[in-house]
Amino acid sequence: MLKSGIDQDKIIEMFANASASGTDQLRKGVQQATLAALQGRELTLKNIRGVLKTVAESAAAGAAKNKLPNVDVEALLDKAVTGMDEALLKAVEANRVALQQLVNQGADLREKHLKKALSDLDAMEDSFIAAIKKAAEAAGAQAGQAWAPVLEKLQAGGTLSGAKAATTAEQFLGQMQTAMRDSRAAGLKAAQTLAESYAALVSGVLIGMSDALTQGQPKAAAKKK
Repeated sequence: MLKSGIDQDKIIEMFANASASGTDQLRKGVQQATLAALQGRELTLKNIRGVLKTVAESAAAGAAKNKLPNVDVEALLDKAVTGMDEALLKAVEANRVALQQLVNQGADLREKHLKKALSDLDAMEDSFIAAIKKAAEAAGAQAGQAWAPVLEKLQAGGTLSGAKAATTAEQFLGQMQTAMRDSRAAGLKAAQTLAESYAALVSGVLIGMSDALTQGQPKAAAKKK
């Protein structure tokens, strides 16, 4: 079953068959699935929430079907959250790179599209937690009980992506100023055009970052040899 480009059946199967010793593989699997889903759309806050909710619901559905002995459902869901958090960290980094590109081209951070981008970054953690809450509510009473301690831990300790997003937003808020005086008019116009399609720009940066990592793997392996 595909929803918004997310292979829910694959995630469900992964969690349904997870052993107590294989939770780290779950984390990696969730990270990859979430990242792939984020790459397939414009990185708006609404789209990010939708991806997180769908992945969390699929993980919960799979964990509920797991009949293997000694499996801790709470631990499975905790790994799912960690995997989503790691994927979202890359999305935050893509936002940071895109914002820096626009600033370097002379874009004014007070421009409405960029002000919204900074506001969305600041709200990233709240959106993450809200998506998990929605997934827990949709999971029903039994699965909701398993989500409860995971949510409590999430709200108490926060997320790595949320902390990074807040720091990034704060960094650029501190840079809010008029466009660089020595920027050429053409550069400013290009920056303004990019700002207007900011979510698409960030999505492109995220894909580029992942492509660069993928292309670098064989070289790294060769060096080790």
